[in-house]
Amino acid sequence: MPVLLGLAAGVFAAASLTLVVTDLRSHRLPDAVVLPAAALVGALLTAEAARIGDPGRALGVIGGAAAAFAVALTLHLARPAAFGGGDVKLAALVGTPLGWFGPEAVASGLLLSLVLGGVAAGGVLLAGDRRAEIAYGPWLLLGTWLRMAVGYGEARGMPPG
Repeated sequence: MPVLLGLAAGVFAAASLTLVVTDLRSHRLPDAVVLPAAALVGALLTAEAARIGDPGRALGVIGGAAAAFAVALTLHLARPAAFGGGDVKLAALVGTPLGWFGPEAVASGLLLSLVLGGVAAGGVLLAGDRRAEIAYGPWLLLGTWLRMAVGYGEARGMPPG
């Protein structure tokens, strides 16, 4: 794996772990983690795209962040209590590495995250806890990591799934 991709993955992994723990404990996704991670991952991936001479990947990284942010902002505006502002900023962060793999990866990564979060919420409801608050950040990150794993396999010529 090229050094810049490895660094981007490492930054994203460290931020992911920190954000999952924080969101599960406090239902917060701190800007102090999300925003620098998004900027650094985006910069590293854009630099790698420039290094390999692939401006389409750089546009994908920027476009992925913007598209994921726009989708999340729409959800937030529709249901602010259910989808918080931290989730909106986190969506921009996850859209950044997903964008490396293309628009389909951004869309399918976000959809997978929604499905995972929905299944978790359904399980809580079936257990009888109608008042529980579900932290969505962990599901958004899990869906992203799962989709990136598929994308990495595709990029290496392996069959998806």
